[in-house]
Amino acid sequence: MSVDDETRARVEALYDHLAATAERPVERTASAHLGEAEAIAGDLARDPTVTEDVVRSRVETVGELLSNVDGTGDDEADEHVERARERVAELLAD
Repeated sequence: MSVDDETRARVEALYDHLAATAERPVERTASAHLGEAEAIAGDLARDPTVTEDVVRSRVETVGELLSNVDGTGDDEADEHVERARERVAELLAD
């Protein structure tokens, strides 16, 4: 069974925050982790049949990638990373 509307909205919010970092001047190492996390979240956000188990597994991976980002070198990007971490926590708390 695919995810409910609330979970889908959280996944989309996670993706939006990660995508926003791509528009910022981010430090190279952070950019690599953020780019991979964005790709994973984007796949989840675009998959209309994604299941809860797949969301949990891939959001855990996004969280691991974000744990490697100590800072981006850009205040706005750092704010988006923090919001993305919050979305990860919300998705994994369910």
